[in-house]
Amino acid sequence: MSDLDHRIEAMHRQDVRGAWLLIVCLWATILFVLIMTWPFIPLGSIRVAVLVAAAVVLVFNTAAIRAMVAHYAEDKHFIYGLDIQHLDAAKRDKL
Repeated sequence: MSDLDHRIEAMHRQDVRGAWLLIVCLWATILFVLIMTWPFIPLGSIRVAVLVAAAVVLVFNTAAIRAMVAHYAEDKHFIYGLDIQHLDAAKRDKL
C-alpha cells in the first residue's frame, strides 16, 4: 500500500468516526430533550406527535449519515486524493 493509500485510509477512518460520533450525539441530545420535556407535555396526543417527530428526525438523519459514509467509501480515492493534493499544494506554497 502506498503512502497516498495510507493517507486516504486515515482520512476516511477519521471522517467515518466523526460522522458516527455526531449521530451518537444527536441521539443522546434528542433522547435527553424527550426525557426532560416529557413531564411538561400535557396531552397524550401531543406526546405521540413529539415522539413520532423525534423518531423521524433520528431515523432520517441516521440513514442520511449512513448513506454518506457508504458513498465516501465508494469514492474515497477520488474525494480524499483530491483533498490530499490540495493539502500538499498548500504546504508547498507555504514553504
